[in-house]
Amino acid sequence: MHASSSSAHNNWRSRYNKPRKFFDRYSLPSGWLYCPPYGDNIGFIIPSKVPLSESFDKNIPLGERYTPKELIDKQRCLGREIGLVVDLTNTDRYYPESDWTSHDIRHVKIRCPGQDSIPDAESVDRFVSEIVQFTSQDSQASKYAVVHCTHGHNRTGYMIVHFLGRNQSVSVSEAIAIFSRARPPGIYRQKYVEALYDFYLQAKPEPLVCPQTPEWKRDADQDNDAVAPSSGNLTKAGAMSDADFGGEPIPFAEVQRMKNFCYQVLNLHVQVSAKSNTRSPGSHSVSLNRDKLHLLSQKLYHVTWSAEGPRYMMLIDREGCYLIDTQFYFRKVQLRFPCKYIYQGRADVTHRYMLLDGELVTETEPETQVKRTIYLIYDMIAIDESSVTELPFHHRLMLIEDEVIRPRNFEREFLFTCVNPYYQYDLEPFEVRRKDFYLLSAASKLIKDITPSLPHSTDGLIFQAWNATYVPCEHDGRLKWKYPGMSTVDFLFEVGVDGSNLLYLQEHGNKKLIEGCRVMFKDGSDLSLYSGRIIECSWNAHENAWIFVRIQTEKSNPDRISVYEEAKHIIEGNLTEDILLDEIDKVAGLPIYTDWVKRHSGSSFRNVWRRH
Repeated sequence: MHASSSSAHNNWRSRYNKPRKFFDRYSLPSGWLYCPPYGDNIGFIIPSKVPLSESFDKNIPLGERYTPKELIDKQRCLGREIGLVVDLTNTDRYYPESDWTSHDIRHVKIRCPGQDSIPDAESVDRFVSEIVQFTSQDSQASKYAVVHCTHGHNRTGYMIVHFLGRNQSVSVSEAIAIFSRARPPGIYRQKYVEALYDFYLQAKPEPLVCPQTPEWKRDADQDNDAVAPSSGNLTKAGAMSDADFGGEPIPFAEVQRMKNFCYQVLNLHVQVSAKSNTRSPGSHSVSLNRDKLHLLSQKLYHVTWSAEGPRYMMLIDREGCYLIDTQFYFRKVQLRFPCKYIYQGRADVTHRYMLLDGELVTETEPETQVKRTIYLIYDMIAIDESSVTELPFHHRLMLIEDEVIRPRNFEREFLFTCVNPYYQYDLEPFEVRRKDFYLLSAASKLIKDITPSLPHSTDGLIFQAWNATYVPCEHDGRLKWKYPGMSTVDFLFEVGVDGSNLLYLQEHGNKKLIEGCRVMFKDGSDLSLYSGRIIECSWNAHENAWIFVRIQTEKSNPDRISVYEEAKHIIEGNLTEDILLDEIDKVAGLPIYTDWVKRHSGSSFRNVWRRH
């Protein structure tokens, strides 16, 4: 008896003495940060993710906050006055009701558990009744109703589809398609979709294929409003589509600290917004067409190939190495970057807050067909907490060689001779290299000899101004020319109610249907497999149509209208290879180039950036 009592007491002490996890009332709902804030209106209904009160601001980067007031102001700018908010979350912690009532907006709470818990019939009836009542009031005739759950997709879509089915006499399939167009990718949990077909006794499509879980939600296991994320993990699973390697969870506070550093060195405190998640905050190329050929004669450009691979910035810290994708998601990877102190035998010193720009490519060994992933560095933004964006490009390129590539190579060769090495470079998830740059006069050789021999895909040329600073936007210090027929646009594809193909792009943060566009898939393709997905398409003048290239798994939003218009301009401008090379021959003979070549003739500096 005594032994049993003592054992129970020790078990109690063991449980009691464990570190306790405290619930942060203002922790973010899992996956919330990168979820688009709201969709297009469906009549007078606006689907939205839950806006968070200002009390959550400490956990949200400045440009990504979405409060009730910001929701009201954003909709007002679009000409929509809010009169009703229907809250489907299962908690009261996200905002006080007064955030709405103080603006004379009615707030209705209908508690619906998340994950796969289907709202019950009583909740559905109340929702439909509240919406019908709202529309019947003369005072609300021109106002809109916001409907939100945590992310504004499954529960929100389920309720809106019920309303459309009961009040607009549309089928379940039509109602689901209407919601998907307004709030892509729509309802992505199959259990909700099956429940809708079962409720209305309508035949389910065979097979029933739901949209893919959005990237911002893919590693968020919890959808229950009452449960906080375990560690504020905001990393993005599945972002590395070109390399199959694992990543470690990153606490939210750490992500925010790294983001703030990136904003600081890129001077993006003002420009960053919630909608900017659709594009990397790094430097972007200007498309080179006939109208812009004159730019080649205005600056000293060097040239390299344009690789067909996803772009990633890389942040290197003593605590780890992180890849940052085009939507500013962070992914921790196992890589080592020693400082130049390694030459003195000091292996304990690694870089602190170095920010690089580059791209991941997948190379295929011609003989063995073995694939390997390479990270190609083509620019440096910061080193050891200091911005280098104001340095000329050739200086930044030299820093990549001196501070990144050579110390790694030196240590790797040294460790190869050790019996018990303290680090194994061959276990890293991918290799790291610096991208080669060439004199402008080498453009012809690059197109005809070098790029065909590369073990990874290319789609054109990049022209980099030799003395340009790093600019975190489009600028003429970086030009891109694509091979004819390789200008692509990323559309949101959907199948219409009548079976038509619908292509959408972004305009002012909202999706816009591109009238008169059609896309061609491989014969026999099941179009439902592409519906709700971002697809990359190239233009085929002979067919007068866009041709499907691939599904863009690393993107959750289509391109902006400006990208589409630029692509059309390039296609219509038809800057062929011959025209481009003829112009380069003329420009390479100008004094700006000949003088540069003479000054550096015979120097080792010139050959650092060339591959013989």
